[in-house]
Amino acid sequence: MIETDRLTLSIPTIDDFEPFHAILSQPEVYRFIGAGPSPRPESWVRFLRSVGHWSLYGYGLFAIRNKATGEYVGETGTAHFERDLGTDFDPYPESAWLLGANSHGKGYATEAAEAALRWFLRLKGPQRTVCIIDPLNIGSLRVAEKLGYQPIDERDYREKPVIAFERLP
Repeated sequence: MIETDRLTLSIPTIDDFEPFHAILSQPEVYRFIGAGPSPRPESWVRFLRSVGHWSLYGYGLFAIRNKATGEYVGETGTAHFERDLGTDFDPYPESAWLLGANSHGKGYATEAAEAALRWFLRLKGPQRTVCIIDPLNIGSLRVAEKLGYQPIDERDYREKPVIAFERLP
């Protein structure tokens, strides 16, 4: 488990699925990651993908909880999503963060993603990491900048424009 001033990060458990699915159903969240609310089966596959990273790689996406209340607020970490975005992107560990609408604007994404990235780099050593962000997602663009990510280009992912970023060691 990782602790920050306000949050705890832990490997997801089955108890995290329901709040995870609820977050993927929030309009403020899915407008940047999909065409609409995530159907339960798609949320389940995405959840299993997150959990599976821990078995395959020894790292993955952490469940984020508010330290004071214990409330599940989202996920963050590093993973391999096999997005088919090219040889300058896909082979590299990808940082990701996703928070429920009630947690937006509080600095939780930066606090959690920074702690998760620091943990990953201690575990695996300094290396290039990447991420993609919808160009309209101002909050995530700010998080990426605070984490040291620099834009490398714009691409299409699932028929939507995204900005590809890299963070060098």
